[in-house]
Amino acid sequence: MNITLLCMGQTEAPYLKEGLSLYSSRIRHYLPFELKEPAAPRKWSGLKPEAVRELEGALLLKHMEGADVKVLLDEHGKQYDSVGFSRFIQQQMNRSTRNLVFVVGGAWGFSDPVREAAGYQISLSRMTFSHQMVRLFFLEQLYRALTLWRGESYHNG
Repeated sequence: MNITLLCMGQTEAPYLKEGLSLYSSRIRHYLPFELKEPAAPRKWSGLKPEAVRELEGALLLKHMEGADVKVLLDEHGKQYDSVGFSRFIQQQMNRSTRNLVFVVGGAWGFSDPVREAAGYQISLSRMTFSHQMVRLFFLEQLYRALTLWRGESYHNG
C-alpha cells in the first residue's frame, strides 16, 4: 500500500521541515510514502477566503486522482486513539487499498467538492491545530500506527 500526505501549501518553519523529514523516512521503512505540498499561486493571496478555498479545492482534487481511499484530516472527523488508528490502517491494508491519501487543507478548510470526494474524515483532536503543525502531528501518529501494526516498542516510548 502506498500512503500519501497531501497538504495545501508548502511547509514553512525549519523545525517542521526537519520533523517531517524524520518521520517520512521512518514511515518509508514500512511502506512507500510521499508528502505532496502543492503551492497556491501568489495571485490567490488577495482573494476572499471562500474563493481561495474553492481554488485550493480544485488543486487538491487534481492531486487526489488515482487514490483508492481519500481521508480528510478535519476537526469534525472521527477521532481515534493510537491503537484505533493503527487498526484503521490495517483495515485499509486488508482491503487491498493500493493508494491511501490523507489530506490537509489550507487555512480556510476544504471545499464542498473535496469533502464529497473523500471517503473518510479523521480528527486528530478536538483542538484546532494550524495546517502547518498538523502535518507533523499526523506523521508521528502514522509512524506510531505502523509500529503498533508490527508489534514494535515505539508505542510505549
